[in-house]
Amino acid sequence: MTIKKVHDRITPSIRRINSRLEQVPKAALDFFIKKTPKRSGNARRRTKLVNKRTINADYPYAKPLDQGSSKKAPKGMSKPTGKFIEALVKIILKRK
Repeated sequence: MTIKKVHDRITPSIRRINSRLEQVPKAALDFFIKKTPKRSGNARRRTKLVNKRTINADYPYAKPLDQGSSKKAPKGMSKPTGKFIEALVKIILKRK
């Protein structure tokens, strides 16, 4: 018995999903920066995306800010960004 593949419907869907998932780190960075309190702009300016998937907050007061030391971001930036990423991935995976 032989099996002949007539039409592949899975591969195009996987490619589409992968291309959308590749955009998640940039969207997460934008959201993280938006949630970062702005006083002088240093924190927002020095927050970068490293290796196309890691958000690097490169300033000495990043940890206190993320722990909620600012009235403008009492929940910090990491937790809201994590929830944003979860919601975005859920939307991407449900979309056809």
